[in-house]
Amino acid sequence: MHAAAPANSPRGSQALASLPAALLPWGRGWMAALACVLEASAPKPGNVHPGAAFDDLCYDDLVAAALAIAPVMDRAAAVPLGRTILDAVAATRRVVRSNANLGIVLALAPLAAARPPGPVRAADAAAALDRLTADDARLVWEAIAIARPGGMGGSGKWDVAGPAPPDLLEAMRLAAPRDALARLWAEGYAPLFAGPVPDLAADLAAGFGLDDAIVRCHLRQLARTPDTLIARRHGPDVAADVSARAAAVIVAPGEMWREAAARFDASLRRPVRINPGTTADLVAAALYILLADGTLRPHLGC
Repeated sequence: MHAAAPANSPRGSQALASLPAALLPWGRGWMAALACVLEASAPKPGNVHPGAAFDDLCYDDLVAAALAIAPVMDRAAAVPLGRTILDAVAATRRVVRSNANLGIVLALAPLAAARPPGPVRAADAAAALDRLTADDARLVWEAIAIARPGGMGGSGKWDVAGPAPPDLLEAMRLAAPRDALARLWAEGYAPLFAGPVPDLAADLAAGFGLDDAIVRCHLRQLARTPDTLIARRHGPDVAADVSARAAAVIVAPGEMWREAAARFDASLRRPVRINPGTTADLVAAALYILLADGTLRPHLGC
């Protein structure tokens, strides 16, 4: 799709060295772990990264979660999607005390389940979703209960606190207006391939370093669509304001965007923590896609 874009990633190299030897480099699980580590390593405004933590979550937690889900994602094409999601969440819970990656698991699992191996298209993820059954719905509802995500709110029909729906995609369609990951499933991954994927590829092709490209992708997606986690926790007006400020950062001239991003980041941490976490999940999924199609080939030293 695009020319390969190399980038140095010492943190990615260190993390991947901890993966089981049975996981082949550039396999599904290996790429899922790398996508998660790269996303967490970039200093995205409002998110956890090596220089910023939350009270209940730090960068090392995100790396541990990335490594935990790798073996599960590696076999995603051979098992039901609900089983992949439940096993990934359970594996994370064994190593991290809080919900570190439910959103990323939901975003990555249909991509890792794509058949055959190789570059992933929106149609491949949609095909994985078309194979969903009522048992998958039960397993996903169990995974959500284990993860205990904050900020979910109530939703009436098919609330995550209630029984599992018979049709998981229908439940996602109902949740789509208030949750970007549900919207991703409901729309067959088209929003991801229309937004974060080309955004990230374009900045890599323009010569931005990997961390900068990831931060800019995060900002562009946040500017494009208000973060639904922010909207649920703080209200739609706050989410819209955060999006407007992200848009102002990304259009800052020349190198000034980095200083603007740092100020924006500080404003999202104090006096109230405002975490654009769903946007970060979409960025991780975009990274997986660019790893799978060869656009992104970081120099990992491994």
